[in-house]
Amino acid sequence: MFSSPIHKEKKMPELLAPAGSPEAFRAAVAAGADALYLSGKRFGARRSARNFTDDEIKEAVIYAHTWDSAVYVTLNTLIHDRELPDVAEYLIWLYSIGVDAVLVQDIGVAALARDIVPMLPLHASTQMTIHSSYGVKWAAERGFSRVVLARELSLEDVLRIHRETESYGIGLEVFAHGALCYCYSGQCLLSSVIGGRSGNRGMCAQPCRKPYALMAGDVDEFGRPTVLHKIPAQDRYQLSPKDLCTYENLTQLVNSPVVSLKIEGRMKSPEYVSVVVSAYRQALDAIAGGKDTGSPGALRDLCLAFNRGFTSGYLFEKKPDSLMGRDAPDNRGVCIGFVTRYDKDSKSVTVRLSGSGVPVQGDGLLFSHPEHPRQKYGFSLNTLPVRTQGEISFKVPHPVEPGTGVFLTCSKDLDMRARQITAHPPIGLRHQVSLDLNVTIDSGSHLVVDGLIQIRNGKAIPVMYRSGFSLKPARSHGLTPEQLMQQLKKTGGTPFTIRNVTVTYSGNVFSPLAELNRARREFLTLAEKTLVEHFHPSEESIRCAGQRWNKVKPELVITPAKTRDGIISETLALGVYTDTVLSVKNAVDKGCDVLYFEPVVTSQECICRNLTGVPALEQQIIDSSALCREAGIRFVLKFPRITSNRYFDAVLPTVLQTLFPHITDSMVENCGTAQALRDCCPSQALSGSTGLNIFNHKTVCSLSSFFGMVTLSPELSRDEIRLLIQAARHQGYTGSFALIVQGGTEAMVSENCMLRSWLPCTRKGGEMDLPAFFGIQDETGHIFPVRIDGECRSHVYNSAELCLIDHLPSLMQIGIDEVVIDARGRTASYTGDMILLYQEAIRLAKKGVRHEDPLLKNLKDAVKRRAIGGITAGHFFRGLKET
Repeated sequence: MFSSPIHKEKKMPELLAPAGSPEAFRAAVAAGADALYLSGKRFGARRSARNFTDDEIKEAVIYAHTWDSAVYVTLNTLIHDRELPDVAEYLIWLYSIGVDAVLVQDIGVAALARDIVPMLPLHASTQMTIHSSYGVKWAAERGFSRVVLARELSLEDVLRIHRETESYGIGLEVFAHGALCYCYSGQCLLSSVIGGRSGNRGMCAQPCRKPYALMAGDVDEFGRPTVLHKIPAQDRYQLSPKDLCTYENLTQLVNSPVVSLKIEGRMKSPEYVSVVVSAYRQALDAIAGGKDTGSPGALRDLCLAFNRGFTSGYLFEKKPDSLMGRDAPDNRGVCIGFVTRYDKDSKSVTVRLSGSGVPVQGDGLLFSHPEHPRQKYGFSLNTLPVRTQGEISFKVPHPVEPGTGVFLTCSKDLDMRARQITAHPPIGLRHQVSLDLNVTIDSGSHLVVDGLIQIRNGKAIPVMYRSGFSLKPARSHGLTPEQLMQQLKKTGGTPFTIRNVTVTYSGNVFSPLAELNRARREFLTLAEKTLVEHFHPSEESIRCAGQRWNKVKPELVITPAKTRDGIISETLALGVYTDTVLSVKNAVDKGCDVLYFEPVVTSQECICRNLTGVPALEQQIIDSSALCREAGIRFVLKFPRITSNRYFDAVLPTVLQTLFPHITDSMVENCGTAQALRDCCPSQALSGSTGLNIFNHKTVCSLSSFFGMVTLSPELSRDEIRLLIQAARHQGYTGSFALIVQGGTEAMVSENCMLRSWLPCTRKGGEMDLPAFFGIQDETGHIFPVRIDGECRSHVYNSAELCLIDHLPSLMQIGIDEVVIDARGRTASYTGDMILLYQEAIRLAKKGVRHEDPLLKNLKDAVKRRAIGGITAGHFFRGLKET
């Protein structure tokens, strides 16, 4: 018996790579990705990427599995009711071809997947905005095997979430490299409200990368800005973060409980994917081998591949504003030096080099002066620079001022190396699949190979091969076990590497090398086929999925009713969101039906709001609930959209210990908060607000055990709302439907305080001199109000207020039970006036007046006179753009 040694590898987090095209997919596999995420032509959050046809997805899954890499398909957009049947069939197809997991944002889609393909692993996309232990618990209890955590969490937050949810066995994934969103993913409507291109539907136009000016001013009695002025600021890109890079923090991530490190970049080129994935692959392998990961060359390559300036992100940064790259929203490249001279006769510059890098012909260069950042230009170097004593000279197309920085933004050498990785992966970069072999010669002199394919999830897949030919008796010298082993260990360009070989054989037979080579090729082909088939479900399980779909199909295939009978709301309640006790008092005086109170929760870190005189949380709730109780108005404690573990630490003890029976109803904006209240306050009646992103009836029905009332997404059109309500009622949903009809649409909520870089300059005598109004102005002159909450988060609102006051008759006809005025951040006068205006509109709607009635038009005009930036019907008529 002869054996070769076994090599064991340290368990490492998965390296998850983006694949926006088949070319990028191949680059990622070659560069050593453990797993890849990609999208089909529909239902993915990056619809502007090249993406994959169905045939390309199937080919990608086979190719990835051949190399023991996983494929996750993104189905992470919000789904309309009319799309649910297609999504159901798509899920079955993805399951049948062996996709390793599906990333989901839509709660209804997740429920549908559990109904039809319960064995298909589900990952909660970062668009679900899961950012607390309660959120992870909610996901685990609904069948998710992994959560992609919100990018706003620190590593300490991640460690705590793991400690508190470890028993659920759910994996935690974090982003490790690539672009950052200014807003919490899934909660950004800025592209939607500006141009109808919704990030929740994969159509984000990235308005966060556009220039904005900071504005400040006073307010009138309705909270409208007056005496506006620009806040002096050199940087123009107020919403543009730097790019995430955790390359220098990988050891901490490896030592954390995180199971997957995700690279962002489905819009990036194959060369970018190759460079970034290979850099992180080599670093992770070095850590696994106990070596130092620091490589200045790799870090420089990452900068050259693309960067807006690098940050280690919320995971590691201690200074919140260090995440922002407000000076520019595009690729920075690598600074190679500064211009010392410009010769107008030869039209050439001399550059004093600041490092060892020297550009070559074909490289891309950018010139940017530190004092004139807007006056910059780039070009491709078409000549070879002349180098002399730390300086280089070359011709330029435009005059350049001395002191201008010179940046290398595109490297011909790096692109060539990136393409080389894909064409000829270096040894050790792309992980091969390990095979353990037990080789014998049977009684008929056939070569028998019992193999075990060792895949990275720890499983061993058996594969057995028996040669179709017999070995001949040896006349003189037979094959030695060592010779036989050497022939079988050759794997050539296959995905396999032979890890351990045991040969049991007496040495009395002989075979020509050509026969042994043929046997080896046949065995490796069989091993590859066996490996790919391992990831495919059985025909029986696919058939069962089809049967489950046939049972569910009648629920989903629903056409709009020819008549509106059965969904008309007989009553129309009026609800109000507000955040001050003074506004509560005015709302009670004017007589709303439901008061949703979101109290200010103060933070010691917040310097950007004047919170002097704001009562403690407990007192705010007691005073507001008492006012409502005395007036016979239903009081609902509204929780904010973002509720971290630290928030729960501060708030839940107060709610539990002192506030009951002051409150019996609560409203939440995320499922984590719902889980927290269900765990600690099971008697609470829960309502859901817009942060839940309710887009279809399947979501409504799946949340019915939590919520007695749900607020529909502001991105739905009138016809989409009608179909949703009809389908939900058809399925027996008996709860209420609400829609926000008035107020500023919250377009963004960001963990970053937009005003931190400016406010320290406004201190006077140790106190803050704060304007009453903040906003940002785009290049067209539109002003988007900005509110900083008590936890120092930025809330950006649409430049025009939503107003559906003249459409209340339609809302009654399509089945809306409650219309809501969002008066958070507005004055008590605004709150009171809007209640009176909408009470009159409800009275008219109940009388049967139509949308065109002059009385409703008069009310609309009255709203407009009190609104900030005019009014809009939002997406109520046209819906979102889909192309």
